[in-house]
Amino acid sequence: MSSLSQAPVEPRRRLHPLSPLLRSARLIGLAIVAISWRGYAQLGTARFLEVVLLVLLGIIVLSIASWWFTGYHVVGRELRVYEGLLRRRVRAIPLERLQAVNLVRPVLAQAVGLAELRLEVVGGDKAEAPLAYLTVDEAVRLRDRLLALSSQATATRPGVAGGVPQAPPDQLVHAVTNADVVTGQLLTPQVWFVPVGVLAVLAQFAYSPEWTFVGVASLITAAVGVLQQPVRRVLDDWDFRLATSPDGLRLHHGLLDKRNETVPPHRVQAVGVTWPLLWRPKAWLRCRIDVAGYGPTEGRRQIQAGRLLPVGTMDAARLVVRQVWPEVELTALAVTPSPTRARWLAPLRQFVLGAGLTDTVFVSRDGLLTRELVVVPYARIQSVRVVQGPLARLLRLATVHADTAGRLHAIAHLRDVDEAWELAAQLTERARAARSAG
Repeated sequence: MSSLSQAPVEPRRRLHPLSPLLRSARLIGLAIVAISWRGYAQLGTARFLEVVLLVLLGIIVLSIASWWFTGYHVVGRELRVYEGLLRRRVRAIPLERLQAVNLVRPVLAQAVGLAELRLEVVGGDKAEAPLAYLTVDEAVRLRDRLLALSSQATATRPGVAGGVPQAPPDQLVHAVTNADVVTGQLLTPQVWFVPVGVLAVLAQFAYSPEWTFVGVASLITAAVGVLQQPVRRVLDDWDFRLATSPDGLRLHHGLLDKRNETVPPHRVQAVGVTWPLLWRPKAWLRCRIDVAGYGPTEGRRQIQAGRLLPVGTMDAARLVVRQVWPEVELTALAVTPSPTRARWLAPLRQFVLGAGLTDTVFVSRDGLLTRELVVVPYARIQSVRVVQGPLARLLRLATVHADTAGRLHAIAHLRDVDEAWELAAQLTERARAARSAG
């Protein structure tokens, strides 16, 4: 039996005492807005304030009671989270399933020196048992400890004392300037549509010079809707830095909500390199990594778990990809195109489609306006499929899918049917050999 299993069970720990207030802040705001919508005019000032006070007290009391029964501790290689006021629940999270640990500091939490830990596990569609909130020092110590236990190296890692690793400082690999982040988002179709829309409205006004409230509101609403995604990306990618640590890759970014994501390289399922159309004159691209356990959304925010390089040159991309897989050289990844007869099914994309094999990874290329290269290590391939539609059968073409546990999949589109079956056989064999070697 290991020393970890023989160790005494540590006492259960609670979250920070300010956690109930921070977690209730949004609910309090929504409650006040809901009461104010019609209640003020009907209740009068004094009665309205009484109702607001009672609602606030009720929310705060329930939050404090919930906080009192919430706690966590580590038992062996398992994190247990206790929560629930009326219906108690205990979540046991095996740390070998841990994919990444994110340290997030929303604006209100930053103001009082607190942070939130979000755990990403295999198969999860959102953060598992987020711990909100802890002091920054406590969050950092717990993050490092969980990652060390996840890699089964706590007892042997240098600098570990009492099960809490004292990690050396992160080593900076690459930093993206904020000017490039802003410029990259200005060079997006969404932003270019705004002046076009404004000019169209002004041209219409020249023929019928009557401004209405509905017209102005519609214009503003449309502009906000179009600019929402570029603005969100600027806020998310602000002050982006990639560093390395004993626990893996450290991704620091965010203007309002500061994020510190830790991703062990062996958890990465795939890498995607994208060349947006308007970025090509500047020879810019973006890279993202795919980690099993990251779902499509977390609340309203798109999880780009994989943000590896929000904007940069090929030299920067080569540097950051080598931090994930040292043996992969982006500029040396050769692909062979689909046969010429694939033009009957993909007349505009045939010259772009391509796929290739190296000693360690499978590569696919696609995209007419937005070019994308997907790189998948053989050890991360979960299944291999050969798909052939009716027209593809007439043209003796087939598509090979290399599926991973994440959302990025390498797809060799419209290959010769004999080549497709040979490619599928090679991928299956190499995937089996890579998993056996690992």
